[in-house]
Amino acid sequence: MVLQIHRLSIHSKEGIMAQALSPLTGIFAEDRVYLDFGEHEGKSILEIADTNPEYYQYLLERKNNGMAYIRRAKDKNYRLYVSTTL
Repeated sequence: MVLQIHRLSIHSKEGIMAQALSPLTGIFAEDRVYLDFGEHEGKSILEIADTNPEYYQYLLERKNNGMAYIRRAKDKNYRLYVSTTL
């Protein structure tokens, strides 16, 4: 499986910085977004990509179909949710 990484230029006081975009989490780093359901609950997206690429691909497909979203929880961590509705 080949993942495409897109580059985004961000203007700041220090100049222009390049930041890699995740195909699943966008501007959020994959090690900062955690699953909030199922057997992978509490695992980061980066950990899932490394240990279970098939499940990562499933999450990516759900996101591309508009069935996944990221929210910031009360503990200030980011959580990935997947809708199970038809």
